[in-house]
Amino acid sequence: RDDSLLMASGIRPRELMMQLFAKADDPFSGGRTYYSHPSLNQEGRIKIPHQSSATGMQAIPATGVAMGIKHLENKQLLKTKKESPIMLCSIGDAAMTEGEISEAFHMAALKELPIVYLVQDNGWDISSSKEEVRFADATTFAKAFPPIKVFQCIGHDFTDCFRTLREAVHYARERRKPVMVHGIVPLLGHHTSGVRSEWYRDDLEEHKTRDPLPFFEKQLENLGLDKGTLTNIKEEAALDVRETFELCKHAEDPAEESIFDHWYAPTSIENETGERSPSGAPETLMVDCALFAVQEIMEDYPEALLYGQDVGGRLGGVFREAATLAQKFGDDRVFNTPIQEAFIIGSTAGMSAAGCKPIVEVQFADYIWPGLNQLFTELSRSYYLSNGQWNVQSLIRVPIGAYGSGGPYHSSSVESVLTNIRGIKVCYPSTGADIKGLIKAAFADPNPVVMLEHKGLYWSKIPGTEGAKSPLPDRDYVVPLGKALIRLEATEENSVCIITYGMGIYWSLTAAVDFPGQVEILDLRTLMPLDEEMILEKVKKCGKALVVTEEPSVNTFAMSIAGLISQGCFEYLDAPVRCIGSENTPAIPLNEKLEARVLPNADKVKTALESLLNY
Repeated sequence: RDDSLLMASGIRPRELMMQLFAKADDPFSGGRTYYSHPSLNQEGRIKIPHQSSATGMQAIPATGVAMGIKHLENKQLLKTKKESPIMLCSIGDAAMTEGEISEAFHMAALKELPIVYLVQDNGWDISSSKEEVRFADATTFAKAFPPIKVFQCIGHDFTDCFRTLREAVHYARERRKPVMVHGIVPLLGHHTSGVRSEWYRDDLEEHKTRDPLPFFEKQLENLGLDKGTLTNIKEEAALDVRETFELCKHAEDPAEESIFDHWYAPTSIENETGERSPSGAPETLMVDCALFAVQEIMEDYPEALLYGQDVGGRLGGVFREAATLAQKFGDDRVFNTPIQEAFIIGSTAGMSAAGCKPIVEVQFADYIWPGLNQLFTELSRSYYLSNGQWNVQSLIRVPIGAYGSGGPYHSSSVESVLTNIRGIKVCYPSTGADIKGLIKAAFADPNPVVMLEHKGLYWSKIPGTEGAKSPLPDRDYVVPLGKALIRLEATEENSVCIITYGMGIYWSLTAAVDFPGQVEILDLRTLMPLDEEMILEKVKKCGKALVVTEEPSVNTFAMSIAGLISQGCFEYLDAPVRCIGSENTPAIPLNEKLEARVLPNADKVKTALESLLNY
């Protein structure tokens, strides 16, 4: 949010004002986002990935860019022909209290990344003074991260700023290490026109004494530049601003239909290709099908990395889902991260912007919550709010679901939250073949994709889940996102269509044995985007519908499917749409009998089928 920084990089007042008025020719967002929220990805100009308004959130994606630069540099994959690139993260002092700043600084220090954190400190967080909310300034905070070299400058003195920034940038560019520049600056204006400084500040006169413009003019006069020349420069600039202001004020607004542009970046994977069940292929556990998918990706794409908690060479994932990968591809491509879900997820936005192809893992769905801020605020909106300039290619693997008395913190289902984040895609495979094909397609997809992988299906140890094993698909096999699959077809006139996914497939298959020909099972495979066309087609065929989920059904994704069916199939329905899910408890208990009581099962599905078939 720094006009002077933007104009110094070559961006003109006309471009800034087009965004101020949210006009069609706003080069950053096409009229979609706030003023001075730049996104720029044009040949020959400074690269500015999308960032949100949320204070401090940009530090993690910015650090991800630096991490991507370092990886590409080490692998000699950098495409730039200029001097070694660095990342600049411009940020305010108020952001230093955000926990995600700590995660960014920690990784920058740990990995010694080429990034400059430029902290402008005006002593205010809107109406909160620094004395109220901070025990010290950013330089004290930075001492917790010794590899980050700290520079300080007088923020209203151009010459001091210039000298300090030149030294800091040179250090980061040559040493390839992180830097923080801390500048004390005045706050001369209001936060917004609706939050005026005189309402809460008593230091306005003192801050005016540090206005950088008259200070710089005095320096120029002392160097021999006459006042007349300075006056002419200011008058010319003021005239340019006034004329630009009037031009932009009356410029064309975006077309209303443009709201439908850039929801998702277009993907090349539209059809199922490759062999799902090659002749002679061994029966393979779901967890191993996923492992082979990632292994093949990393063999083919040197810019691909895998990182997360415990995925490195010592363990290879708590479910062994990354076993042997670090040994095959090196600790620089498969590595452990600290316990930092926000960084794990948010860094992928920066990695993608740098040209890497990140695959990351959140260890359990229960722990995705700290990362939702980045997923929602930075990843999901980047392509849309940058008007198609910055897509985020990010594959986020998340083990999910209840299995073997995992208890309240290792058993949760979170799909209803994720499917409400527009701009991401969400997959939920139920077989080895599908997880391999979906991982391949998700990796190729230029959008953020969350891959929900049920822990109870990984090894097919639960009775009735043997079907999760598959002949290992061939290397070219892909399953397009957004395409459901018929797992069982109904042949009788009085029939029920079950719409489900994940473990629900196996409860439904077991229950359907007692109703030969009367049950059709639709495996969604992808929850977002949803295969609405197939759902409506199959429900119209059967006339009755049952939605089966592992989540509680109240206020959830399953209920939204029921609503879709009721709206789209009303004239075809012979019974009310039913939903089966877990009991509506705040969590899943540890005790195995209590766990079983909370969860759906084949018997509960069977009871619902009987009720619908007899309706």
